[in-house]
Amino acid sequence: MAILSSLRRRSAAISVAAVAGATAVGVCLAVSSASAGTLSGSLYRDPSSAVVRWVAANPGDSRTAVIRDKIASQPQARWFANFNPSTVQSEVSGFIGAANAAQQIPVLAVYEITNRDCGGASAGGAPDLNQYQTWVSNFARGLGNQTVIIILETDSLALLTCLSAAEINARNQAISTATRTIKSGNPNAKVYLDGGHSTWNSAGETANRLRAAGVQYADGFFTNVSNYNSTSSEANFGRAVISSLNGMGISGKRQVIDTSRNGGASGDWCGDDNTDRRIGQYPTTNTGDGNIDAYLWVKPPGEADGCRFTAGSFQPDLAFSLANGAPNPPTTTPPTTPPTTPPTTPPTTPPTGDGCYASIAVNQWAGGFTASVTVTAGNSDINGWTVTVGLPSGAVTSTWSAQASGTSGTVGFTNVSYNGRVLGRQSTTFGFQGTGTGPGVLADCVTS
Repeated sequence: MAILSSLRRRSAAISVAAVAGATAVGVCLAVSSASAGTLSGSLYRDPSSAVVRWVAANPGDSRTAVIRDKIASQPQARWFANFNPSTVQSEVSGFIGAANAAQQIPVLAVYEITNRDCGGASAGGAPDLNQYQTWVSNFARGLGNQTVIIILETDSLALLTCLSAAEINARNQAISTATRTIKSGNPNAKVYLDGGHSTWNSAGETANRLRAAGVQYADGFFTNVSNYNSTSSEANFGRAVISSLNGMGISGKRQVIDTSRNGGASGDWCGDDNTDRRIGQYPTTNTGDGNIDAYLWVKPPGEADGCRFTAGSFQPDLAFSLANGAPNPPTTTPPTTPPTTPPTTPPTTPPTGDGCYASIAVNQWAGGFTASVTVTAGNSDINGWTVTVGLPSGAVTSTWSAQASGTSGTVGFTNVSYNGRVLGRQSTTFGFQGTGTGPGVLADCVTS
């Protein structure tokens, strides 16, 4: 994002492409249940994020272990920032389906408002607000019916300097309508509006802007996506905003705080050259604070702000700087609740020998299902794989991180360009969604 003044001290928060699939890395997920706030459960780790793909592609890099263990292992937001009204529903549906299959809560950052970033380094968005609403409607159709977290339009309310009074009113109406559209598409969606951060607008002004944009229809507001302020400062700011909202007759709103880059020094808003900061608190819904629903990594650590590098591009030097010297993530046990339909799976550890092996977890509901498939290499590296799945009834409607051959009966799934190579005794994942009954017998996994 463009630097408007030294007082703003803000940063870009865009990961432009919604990408698919990647070779899995060793992970240490932060899994927890809530002790405060309104959210409970573990957050979804996107296996197709830029950092995961970089780690998979650079196993010999001296920075890889640190980036893998402290950043790639953690759940982060998936950004939806391309104006793609014809495909956004299927992209959202695939991402949500994978998270549902993992029984985890996905975080989606919507960054599509017209004239976003006031034409700065992350300029773009929908051509006009009518087309924005079309995009949002299609986005909402892909959200399913389970809990999702929506970070709606970073900087859209904190940054209004380029808009006229009429344009501000139109933006407020657009965000209010978008909130209600998302809630209508998935009543279990948790929607948070832009609260800027504690060193930008005052708490009273922030509350006024949230009210004008329809926070009464949302679950609350997010802060610190565009800065590095300490969690305690953001929590104090959030309490002041909530108090102001309460004074306006708007109660029950809560905060989420971006802690992805606030573990070190403050300073210049742009993080592209800053080597003093560290990742902050690891993502969790277990905040211990009744005003705060979650600590999230909305801005993916290692993605540039747009000063020195292209906004949203993954820069391993930035990621390593944030992770090096930071505490290790908590070690916890993944959730043990089985999927709705018990998975057909080989042993939990890869069998001995070469070749590849596959396991599947299915989330079945009336009329449809999602399936998450793990492909594991044997003792030797593999350079391509195909997994064959039998569908007793119904058909495949969407696939992510693989290419499908056929849609019903016996369906083959083949790797895509970035996840065909799997190192010995390591894994990658892909998934698919369909109608009717989920997969039956999982056939052999064969190497290319």
